[in-house]
Amino acid sequence: MISYSKIRVQIDLNAIRHNYRLLCRAGTQVIPVIKSDAYGHGLCQVAQSLAGEGADTFAVGYVHEGVQLRESGCQGRIISLLGPVDAGDYGALREADIIPFIGHAATLETLAATGDSPIDIALKFDTGMSRLGFREEQLPDLVEFLRSHPHIRPVMLSSHLAAADDPRSNALTDSQYETFSRILSGLREAGFSPESNLANSAAILGHEKCLCDYQRGGLALYGANPFCGTAWEHLGRDLQPAMDVTAPVLSVHPLEKGQGISYGHTFVADRDMLVAVVGVGYADCYSRGLSNEGWMNFKGCRVPIVGRVCMQMTCVDISGLEAQDLTVRVGDAIHLLGGPGAGRISPEDLAEWWGSITYEVLCLLGMNQRSFIES
Repeated sequence: MISYSKIRVQIDLNAIRHNYRLLCRAGTQVIPVIKSDAYGHGLCQVAQSLAGEGADTFAVGYVHEGVQLRESGCQGRIISLLGPVDAGDYGALREADIIPFIGHAATLETLAATGDSPIDIALKFDTGMSRLGFREEQLPDLVEFLRSHPHIRPVMLSSHLAAADDPRSNALTDSQYETFSRILSGLREAGFSPESNLANSAAILGHEKCLCDYQRGGLALYGANPFCGTAWEHLGRDLQPAMDVTAPVLSVHPLEKGQGISYGHTFVADRDMLVAVVGVGYADCYSRGLSNEGWMNFKGCRVPIVGRVCMQMTCVDISGLEAQDLTVRVGDAIHLLGGPGAGRISPEDLAEWWGSITYEVLCLLGMNQRSFIES
């Protein structure tokens, strides 16, 4: 957590609960994906809030995240999507009762060598992502290994969809589903009974075929629309963004016509202007890519960024606010994300100006100091 910034990040847990309920209506049993500190929204706080909504299984990234979650008092099932990576992770799985995703024979063999007490695992298969996971043709060898190591219990089968958020890639999503279904049938025919989960946020909302025993709700849980900018954007219209981010105004001063501002004078005033210097920059995980591109929200009105984003300062043009009968003063808070009125900045807005994706925007801004709203 960044301790030196003046950014304030407010997390609305009510919105996250709303989004969870929405995903449950579309996709029955939903596993909240709270890896990477719940995409910047607070690992333990989000888990505790959603446990109150009936969530019984939570997905983290690395094993040590699962340990942290367990130590916070989480009583539900915890699955580690990345599984054990180093020696300490293997012991932690049993100690903290964490279900690891296993997608490589060497990892499975190492796990078997760590002890013969029963341990539940999730089998991860690569059905088209070409990243992590066993391949379909490895299934016979995998079955043989599991039969010879009965203390390793495959309680879950999972795979990762590569392009479920792109309606133009439906053929790929369908192909992955078909491969996953064959693998699931093969395991069941071999005498195993794993729960299945394939659908991510986009598949929960838009690919009913992919719904299994459980679904994994990630991005949509935090109110970002996985179908933004596509023909299926309407499927995420009821999601509520949960993160609101502000920074303080440090200075307000005129900028004369012909005068440049910030490093390199990449912006030169074409008229007499009034600018505000805001206490946020790339050291606070506010991208330099927003230079001369992004906007902020002051009391419902958007104001454009002028000049380069600096380490801890960014300038905005506030000349137009006078016509709105708004005055910016030193110490006022200005919204980088969220905010009131028509000027509200969505995660999708900020990601577009940033030249990135909503995942990165949320994860990075969420590294600043946070407070939580929960009724």
